[in-house]
Amino acid sequence: MSSSNPPQLFLLADHIKLSLLERQRAISLNLSPNSQDVQISRSLDSLRSGIESLESQVEDKPDDAISSQLPRLRSQLSELTSQFTTTTTSPTSPTLTSPNDPSLTADFAAAQSKKPRPSTKSVRFTDNTSDDDDPNRASLFPYRDDPSDASPDHTDLSNQQIHAYHQDVIRDQDEQLDRLGESIGRQRELSMQIGDELDGQVLLLDDVEEGVDRHAGQLRRARGRLDRFSRKARENWSLSVIVALIIILVLLIVITK
Repeated sequence: MSSSNPPQLFLLADHIKLSLLERQRAISLNLSPNSQDVQISRSLDSLRSGIESLESQVEDKPDDAISSQLPRLRSQLSELTSQFTTTTTSPTSPTLTSPNDPSLTADFAAAQSKKPRPSTKSVRFTDNTSDDDDPNRASLFPYRDDPSDASPDHTDLSNQQIHAYHQDVIRDQDEQLDRLGESIGRQRELSMQIGDELDGQVLLLDDVEEGVDRHAGQLRRARGRLDRFSRKARENWSLSVIVALIIILVLLIVITK
């Protein structure tokens, strides 16, 4: 804990004091005192390491502000360690009952109190089932989906009338659900028709794609034939010129005779 300083260690000592007071309180109430022993032991080790770190710091670089607090810290560490190793039900040193930080005085007083903490739980049930004594019944009865509907006056209704009213409400809801089911059925049929139409369009697109592929193949073959004819024509160009010249010469001979 090279970054420790006396105020932090005094605050850690206060937390150890509170834990020890809670431990002693548990012992006095015949409760298990071992639930925080591991945490207290670790805190004591941290306090001891912090004091040793301050001692090393003072040896390397003297500091009167730190040196003046070390004896008090050592004394509290010794007393807290001694108190932790004992099982007495009351503090053996005033150091344990007085905090270093005055703001923790109320916490120390509560930790030293032997009185059990008052329960804050309360029972909200009652044996009185009168509707007139329950101000929330009017706002909750009857249940309705549409808050704009006005609640009927049920002050003078008997149980049979209330039951009949709820039967009517349920009947209306059933009718609405039936109409909603019919609407959903129509939407389902429409969706199926749209799906069939899309399937037909997919088949047409497949046919068009096959036709395009077929014509593309024919165009490639025709272009290949044209390329071959053009190549042969270039190769036989000289022979064609010689034949043309022979024909012209024969015609001139015939004409001159």
